[in-house]
Amino acid sequence: MSDPASKRPVMIVPSVLPADFSKLGEEVAALEAAGVDLIQWDVMDGQFVPNLTFGPDVIRSARRHCSVPFEAHLMVYTPDVMAKDYIEAGCSRLIVHAEACTHLHRTCGNINDLGATAAVALSPATPASAVQHVLDLVDMVLVMTVNPGFGGQAYIPTMEPKIREVQAMLEAVGRADDVHIEVDGGIGPDTIAGAAAAGANVLIAGSALYRDPEGLEHAVSDLRARAEAARA
Repeated sequence: MSDPASKRPVMIVPSVLPADFSKLGEEVAALEAAGVDLIQWDVMDGQFVPNLTFGPDVIRSARRHCSVPFEAHLMVYTPDVMAKDYIEAGCSRLIVHAEACTHLHRTCGNINDLGATAAVALSPATPASAVQHVLDLVDMVLVMTVNPGFGGQAYIPTMEPKIREVQAMLEAVGRADDVHIEVDGGIGPDTIAGAAAAGANVLIAGSALYRDPEGLEHAVSDLRARAEAARA
């Protein structure tokens, strides 16, 4: 019997946290040229997580420099307040944290009503069951493989069983083919196979892309090949 996860294509997605913030337009253009599938913006509010990062105007200014889709990972306490601005800035998917939403079902519905697609992120200590009752409203579940808030952290391999749990939940509700599973945190050549084999098909890479001595294009193709081999 074929693996339902294999029907979802592997997608290599950069976090722009390691990029040169003084030339983000050039950076996103370079990422598109390297073959990424979309670009993730890690939006941090200084409260849900310690850092502050990208406001909607920054993302809007970069939007015209490439054509791949943008998604915003909203590591914030007020996603409902911020959603419209990030969608208008050019983000076609908004990822909210289950831990930050008082009414997660309402928040996902609001994002969909605004014309974007909703996704939910789970921090390491949050059980997979936190998304069970919003699977009809999302097109992706993000399993964090580090604690949110900082780039360059080490991958937490004990999150792989949670990825499998999410996959099983999607199978149970008949959405295994059309809801993506994303992982974010510590993804690189040595860790991507474990995440992909567990069921993830959208793989966020930051530091690993930028530190590849052979450049961004090699890094993207190498990670894609490793993920596809793990899912074969």
